[in-house]
Amino acid sequence: MTRCRDFTAAALADWGWTPARTEEAQERVDDVLLLVSEVVTNACLHADGPEEIVLRQSGENLRVEVADGNPEPPARRRPRAASLPGGHGLMVLDRLAGDWGSERREGGKVVWLEISRPDTAA
Repeated sequence: MTRCRDFTAAALADWGWTPARTEEAQERVDDVLLLVSEVVTNACLHADGPEEIVLRQSGENLRVEVADGNPEPPARRRPRAASLPGGHGLMVLDRLAGDWGSERREGGKVVWLEISRPDTAA
């Protein structure tokens, strides 16, 4: 997971997301890193780990794709206490990503998410 977060942080720096110029922009960067952690963690827990991570910046949007070898789409767990660990990853995706989903591919699936670029004005 650390390598995927480091890769994402480096890409965000290359694309000018960091250093963040506003508190809102820093929060968006933090959201991206958290979302990558959640999707990669789910690949580790429910498959044999991520096989590939792809980042695509297009205009004002960032798309993150994490491929794994399990063809089953992400499934929500039954609601439980927020204080208990586990089972909250999809709620995080719902709350922070602009959009997300999964697509079957040969030998597994790709879980993707999209998030808009923060306002870069100072």
